[in-house]
Amino acid sequence: MDYYRISSIQDPYFPQMHRLMQEVFPPEEVLEYSLWEEPIQDPGIHVYVAIVDGEVVGATEYRYYPHFRTAMTDFTIIGKPGLGVGRFLLKKREKDIQRLASESGTEPIGMFAEIYDPYEVEHTFGGVTPMNPYVRREVLSHIGYRKLDFSYVHPSWDHLGEAVSGLNLSFLSADDDLAGLPAELVYNFLTEYYSALPNKPQAWMDMMDGLKIKNEIALLPL
Repeated sequence: MDYYRISSIQDPYFPQMHRLMQEVFPPEEVLEYSLWEEPIQDPGIHVYVAIVDGEVVGATEYRYYPHFRTAMTDFTIIGKPGLGVGRFLLKKREKDIQRLASESGTEPIGMFAEIYDPYEVEHTFGGVTPMNPYVRREVLSHIGYRKLDFSYVHPSWDHLGEAVSGLNLSFLSADDDLAGLPAELVYNFLTEYYSALPNKPQAWMDMMDGLKIKNEIALLPL
């Protein structure tokens, strides 16, 4: 299995990756094909696919923010069962984030991720068994992710400015004993992360206003 970076929509593997995204994620979570052209060239955005015999069988996108000392996993897709794609992507991503942190002279405190809550909103993820939200949630809990204790929404990636719910903003902390995160860190991170989306729903702005008046946000089990 090869770990291959895509940095252009002209890359022959990009259509396979984008099609995989459309198969497993709801439409509001998938950036339109042509709109990938600029962000995928950003050196700070790392889009990698797992390739077996010329076929994209998995993908992940992530970034590292030295000034926050945190990473963010934008998405992880396991396209085929029985190949060890999840473990492969996890270990490759961990190694690359450690490289990025080392190059920036920082020590990461952890990684954010948006994790579907199937107990709130049911979604089939295109029928791909490893992507079942109940399975994914339990696996991510085993890895060490915990949810931040506030009601979370985010702006839709289709640029329509809708509020997307049914997810938890979660965090994989380097220190297992870490009880929470500063609300200011969460606020600043989300402000920067979603700066690329100009249309913000009122629910998102209300959520952000709520973060301003908090000191710390607890980390709770998924």
